[in-house]
Amino acid sequence: MRPSVRKSVFAGIAGLSLAGTVAGCAPSAAESSPAASAGSAAATTSAGASPLATSGGTYKDGTYSADGNYVSPNGTETVGVELTLAAGTVTAVNITEHPSNPNTRKFQGEFAGGIASQIVGKNINELNVSKVAGSSLTSGGFNQAVELIKSEAQ
Repeated sequence: MRPSVRKSVFAGIAGLSLAGTVAGCAPSAAESSPAASAGSAAATTSAGASPLATSGGTYKDGTYSADGNYVSPNGTETVGVELTLAAGTVTAVNITEHPSNPNTRKFQGEFAGGIASQIVGKNINELNVSKVAGSSLTSGGFNQAVELIKSEAQ
């Protein structure tokens, strides 16, 4: 190997070594970014706090009902939701179907048949269903109705 090529190779190796050393000393993005640090603190606070504390209050025991809307291929649909709460926990659920066509009737019926097993016994703040018994769109109306019920029950 020629002396000038050897110096270039050594200089390149030394440069890589120095870059690795400097990179190892730099703070991580989470340590140096205020936004990342704030997000981490918020996540820790949310995870460590009780679900009722994050809602801004407690819920009154009782039975509450609301309608939620969602958009299906057939247009806007409505589903009725009735929740019974005790100490912020769902103790019972009843779905009132408002089908506008046979497809909606089918999916709301499947949703109504499967929702209790997913939410009874859970804190109302934990409710956010996405798909129940094959019905994924009805859950949008359900979640909307739950938000209305939460505001009514405070």
